[in-house]
Amino acid sequence: MEQPKGVDWTVIILTCQYKDSVEVFQRGGHIGCSALGLDPHPAHGSLPQALLLSLLPPQGRDFPFDDCGRAFTCLPVENPQAPVEAVVCNLDCLLDIMSHRLGPGSPPGVWVCSTDMLLSVPPNPGISWDGFRGARVIALPGSTAYARNHGVYLTDSQGFVLDIYYQGTEAEIQRCARPDGRVPLVSGLVFFSVETAEHLLATHVSPPLDACTYMGLDSGARPVQLSLFFDILLCMARNVRREDFLVGRPPEMGQGDVDIAGYLHGARAELWRELRDQPLTVAYVPDGSYNYMTNSASEFLHSLTFPGAPGAQVVHSQVEERQLLGAGSSVVSCLLEGPVQLGPGSVLQHCHLRGPIHIGTGCFVSGLDVAQSEALHGLELHDLVLQGHHVQLHGARSRAFTLVGRLDSWERQGTGTYLNMSWSQFFQKTGIRDWDLWDPDMPPIERCLLSARLFPVLHPSRALGPQDMLWMLDPQEDGGKALRAWRASWRLSWEQLQPRLDRAATLASRRHLFFRQALHKARHVLEARQDLSLRPLIRAAVHEGCPGPLMATLDQVAAGGGDPGVAARALACVADVLGCMAEGQGGLRSGPAANPEWVRPFLYLECGDLARGVEALAEERDKWLSRPALLVRAARHYEGAGQILIRQAVMSAQHFVSSVPVELPAPGQWVVAECPARVDFSGGWSDTPPLAYELGGAVLGLAVRLNGRRPIGARARRIPEPELWLAVGPRQDRMATKIVCGSLDDLQDYCQPHAPGALLKAAFICAGIVSVHSKLSLSEQLLCAFGGGFELHTWSELPHGSGLGTSSILAGAALAALQRAAGRAVGTEALIHAVLHLEQLLTTGGGWQDQVGGLMPGIKVGRSRAQLPLKVEVEEITVPVGFVQKLNDHLLLVYTGKTRLARNLLQDVLRSWYARLPAVVQNAHNLVRHTEECAEAFRQGSLPLLGQCLTSYWEQKKLMAPGCEPLAVRRMMAVLAPHVHGQSLAGAGGGGFLYLLTKEPRQKEALEAVLAKTEGLGNYSIHLVEVDTQGLSLQLLGTETSA
Repeated sequence: MEQPKGVDWTVIILTCQYKDSVEVFQRGGHIGCSALGLDPHPAHGSLPQALLLSLLPPQGRDFPFDDCGRAFTCLPVENPQAPVEAVVCNLDCLLDIMSHRLGPGSPPGVWVCSTDMLLSVPPNPGISWDGFRGARVIALPGSTAYARNHGVYLTDSQGFVLDIYYQGTEAEIQRCARPDGRVPLVSGLVFFSVETAEHLLATHVSPPLDACTYMGLDSGARPVQLSLFFDILLCMARNVRREDFLVGRPPEMGQGDVDIAGYLHGARAELWRELRDQPLTVAYVPDGSYNYMTNSASEFLHSLTFPGAPGAQVVHSQVEERQLLGAGSSVVSCLLEGPVQLGPGSVLQHCHLRGPIHIGTGCFVSGLDVAQSEALHGLELHDLVLQGHHVQLHGARSRAFTLVGRLDSWERQGTGTYLNMSWSQFFQKTGIRDWDLWDPDMPPIERCLLSARLFPVLHPSRALGPQDMLWMLDPQEDGGKALRAWRASWRLSWEQLQPRLDRAATLASRRHLFFRQALHKARHVLEARQDLSLRPLIRAAVHEGCPGPLMATLDQVAAGGGDPGVAARALACVADVLGCMAEGQGGLRSGPAANPEWVRPFLYLECGDLARGVEALAEERDKWLSRPALLVRAARHYEGAGQILIRQAVMSAQHFVSSVPVELPAPGQWVVAECPARVDFSGGWSDTPPLAYELGGAVLGLAVRLNGRRPIGARARRIPEPELWLAVGPRQDRMATKIVCGSLDDLQDYCQPHAPGALLKAAFICAGIVSVHSKLSLSEQLLCAFGGGFELHTWSELPHGSGLGTSSILAGAALAALQRAAGRAVGTEALIHAVLHLEQLLTTGGGWQDQVGGLMPGIKVGRSRAQLPLKVEVEEITVPVGFVQKLNDHLLLVYTGKTRLARNLLQDVLRSWYARLPAVVQNAHNLVRHTEECAEAFRQGSLPLLGQCLTSYWEQKKLMAPGCEPLAVRRMMAVLAPHVHGQSLAGAGGGGFLYLLTKEPRQKEALEAVLAKTEGLGNYSIHLVEVDTQGLSLQLLGTETSA
């Protein structure tokens, strides 16, 4: 189902425990909005929609498994539709839920979202906002057992909140239960209407609530924390009495502080006065789920792993030996080199490790770099949490490492454990004593994991590493060396460490590692020829200001492999980087690529020196990075460089071009070649290089006559003058454009498609009659080999841009006539490959479907395999007796009157293919698969099935080349739809001919009447069409006969 339009937030507000965190997180790019704060230019008439994201941990408790907190804990999930590649953190998921699932449809107001939970909400949660006012809480289902340590809502049948219980009694929890036995959990999600938000805002200037703002703090007020649920919302619950509310206190606030109690009484009285009349309702989402992120390592690992899964979940990571990852484990944003073994149920995050390393079951390892890998060699970890931290000590940045057990408790109450053993066992095993960890005057009840000075942060003579903690697992007989080094270090407790965590350095380190593994990914995707799009990664590199290393990696891939296919894709990716750097400015991506400054690298590529060509491209590229217009032009030239490599790959088709000597025609004797046009029924675009040899192509085409005529042809003859006489235009000689080539200079523009006679000049070169690089002059070459020159005339009765394959078929006809006039016979299959060669000389590119469709007779499928050299094989499709005539009666061509503007279509398609956009890759595979289905429909002789094939094919063409359906054509197709089994524009689309498979036979006049009644169609015309069963025909005429 299509994702609904997201909420366009007027403002997103982030609250954090530490005052520097918001700036760090925003600067680190972790908030997906353009700014945190009010939009200075809101849309005229827009209604306010605010989102407040709270990163404040409950009771001030820091999260022990991520230095950036619960909100920025990375999850083992990927978003394949994300336009920018990035790790997905909990905040990303919550923002998506708020923007696309809970937020849409809500009235103007303020959403408040806690970030201490993992949330799941169905795409359409079914929340009704009809008649809403006041505030609304979002509740998700939970078990009564889970509710014993959590908050639940007591509601009435109309959805009003009666009370809120935290760690309620069994009786209270049962009162909240719904018919299915589950209870509505407090989920950390609240919506305030504008009216209620204004009432709440009015309290910020009233003592004692002014202490909650900077104005109060600057006035000397004592800051005291209020609870959203058990202070602000509780006073709105219907069953709560004023006297009980005023003397109560939120569960996270301890007992005993008289000053706080007095403050709280006054604050609650003010809240009651402002908010009591505001209704509080609940929206219960029965299909959602809620999991609070506790400080339990076991629960944390369970939320990040996949019990029962057959393999590991590897996200934004490069792993050399993936078979060593245990079932159900997860790896997020890591680079693992060599043998790194990870046990089932374990998690690796933000690590660059080099094996051999063995991490067993039940482990969480995060924040280690390759420099720390050696400390893990020879160890086998089980049920441990090992983390590397960035810290600031008196302004100096350094690294620290913490190690705790999976079963250790972070609570202050109870006897406590460390490394999954009792403190007494730990002391006995390591030689550490309690006075090493706690001050002698610290009460025993406060001696816990949180307050134990376990973690070295500074050693007097060397850098710290994981070994400064890992020695505790298996103290060696080293004479107490490790213990003495540990005691010699400045050590901090977990509580002391938290304020010293350097979150900016943590994010920078994660960003650096993410792009390090991303460069490995880019290299692997290209070299392994994977159908994965690198465009999201490219956007991420440009967005984060580091496109240089990515382009350097792409240069290495292009230059290093010697594979022109891999190199061409790598150069196309460089072009994408440059285009992305232009940020939508600088002009169109498609355009010319022949600036003289780029000639040197292009010449290297033309000569096959890939390494020097790529190096020269990079040198030139560095001069074009200063502004968008230059970036776009550089991108065009990189695409031009890729075209050179495509051309070289397609030139491999020459392997399958051969000829047989035959009797030379008499001077002046015309050799006439005539061809039908072609209509493509399925698979077009799959024949286009590089798809033809990277994916493998399959196209079903028909050779057709228009109005009983074969519209494309060429004729050639020898002449006594040692020149080349060219004529382009109508079949009648007097109407043709004539060109005389008396020297090699006259042929030099053969590779400029728009130059007069360029195709004919390329035909002479491709046929081997003339060499433009020979030391002999043109006349010397002609006299030496043939005793004179040649006259070549080509014609087409089809309009320009018809979509019926004219230029390629014309090239085939010209080559066939020329070769025969030169005393050589060339088979049709050889001609198909020769046309590929000719079009590469001409630099127009293009695939093989046109010449297959027009040179080969009847109904056939052309195929090319995903390999080089490029070879096209043709299969004739056998149809039931009489079906060809039936097809002729139902097939019509409509000239739309719109010239097909395909100049940039090819570049756009190749750009999308090289980017491996998922929709384009899938569509390309579908084109090939549907060709085989279309062939089967022909074998069955089923017009309705063929109509379905045409309809599907047209949709595939539009996916491949968006914009190929002009408005007038769309209108025409809509008018014709009731009368046809199926229809499609011929070729690439954009104009030209539309072909129809009518439901009734012989419908030309009937459809002309239908179209005549429709306004705005322009100068269209309908033509009879029939399958041509002859294909290319070649005949020799008398010397004086005019063909």
